[in-house]
Amino acid sequence: MTATPLPELALPLVVLSGAGLSAASGVPTFRGAGGLWEGQRVEDVATPGAWSRDPDRVRRFYAARRDGVARVRPNPGHAALVRLQRALGREAVMLVTQNVDGLLQRAAEEVPGPPVEVLEMHGTLWAVRCERSERHPRRAVEPGGDHRAAWMCAACGAALRPDIVWFGEMPRHMDRIAAALARCRTFLSVGTSGLVYPAAGFVALARQAGARCVEVNPEPTRGPFHVALAEGAEVALPRLVDAWLADR
Repeated sequence: MTATPLPELALPLVVLSGAGLSAASGVPTFRGAGGLWEGQRVEDVATPGAWSRDPDRVRRFYAARRDGVARVRPNPGHAALVRLQRALGREAVMLVTQNVDGLLQRAAEEVPGPPVEVLEMHGTLWAVRCERSERHPRRAVEPGGDHRAAWMCAACGAALRPDIVWFGEMPRHMDRIAAALARCRTFLSVGTSGLVYPAAGFVALARQAGARCVEVNPEPTRGPFHVALAEGAEVALPRLVDAWLADR
């Protein structure tokens, strides 16, 4: 079988990553048969209504997710994206992720260098925020332990909820992402199903703007990409980033 030729890089680049980026690290997707997340219905743990009905259940669910992610490490795919942004700069390489695991940031912490900028569309496991206002101060959380005693907003006294964008809520950074897609010359989709909007529409927006669109996915989505690399992110990204940086 002839290997798919590696695409050339034109800047600026927008990278969208999904669960497939972290799969090789052993991060569970939490989505199982019948749409269950760790045996829980989405409606019971990942919606504003679930928080209103049973906040302790939601807290326990996300505490379990934090504990699971804390036991894994970033993989070579995370490290490759960190290396790419550091080499070419934040203005040239925008990293957007649907993941909430924080593994891109952890990959940056493992190797000395400037911090990376990651736009987390769906929030993060590693913070809680005021249930009344996103403008109030967030509080960092760690795996293990019982955080309920600390889950009170310092600004208004309201409960602090997981800093996650739940179903029915608007993903974050959409204005910045839309502006970047309108001017990018390369769009790279890594390990995302292409089923969840608005992120599923990013490739169409980038292609309409004239960008070269590349997919890295063991099972390509057959979306409107110019090139599909049918490999895991931990294999394809180091090879792709090495080739891109060697050409510059």
